[in-house]
Amino acid sequence: MIVIESIQCAAIVTEGDPDTRDVTSRHWTTGFYKKPVAGPVELTRLGIVGDRVADTRNHGGPDKAVLCYASKHYRDWANEFPALGMSAGGLAENLTLSGIDETTCCIGDRYSICECEIEVSQPRQPCWKIARRWGEKSLTKRVAQTGRTGWYVRVVRVGLISPADEMTLTARPNPTWTVARANAVMLDRKSDPAAVSESISLTELSQEWKNDLGSAQD
Repeated sequence: MIVIESIQCAAIVTEGDPDTRDVTSRHWTTGFYKKPVAGPVELTRLGIVGDRVADTRNHGGPDKAVLCYASKHYRDWANEFPALGMSAGGLAENLTLSGIDETTCCIGDRYSICECEIEVSQPRQPCWKIARRWGEKSLTKRVAQTGRTGWYVRVVRVGLISPADEMTLTARPNPTWTVARANAVMLDRKSDPAAVSESISLTELSQEWKNDLGSAQD
């Protein structure tokens, strides 16, 4: 059973030292600090009403409307980085989910949540902002290495969702293309052109991810 354990939204904040290039303390404007909210919340084509995105060039939009993350990963982060105290929302996800992770959901999967429906569009590609949020330079690389990245979904049918809502799989067009596999291909895209070509052919994979993969073929 897949369950929404918590829902997170954020306001935009600006902080940091404008005179440093240190990734852990540099100046930034961000919506990374997601905090749990009580439901119901409104899910639209562009995400959850009340959630703010600072960098609209690289985040948000229909293909990255909502970021999902497996709740079980926080046990691993607690073991590896106990001083950080990471918990739900710590990786800037909107939906923290139990009963699912990158190895068990696939690109193009559709899930119903009450009156809503979402579709898996791409893995989350870790960036420097993870290290910045937690003040730990190794964290972004560790997220990529472990595959504990999370994944984005587009909203196919809008409506209201709440914590504790169950998610039901309604379609799986690409059963061999888990989020974990898509992550692995991106990490090793120079050495496996056949896998790159196959993943680019996936109708449901976001165009942004396809573009990044295609750059390896140029």
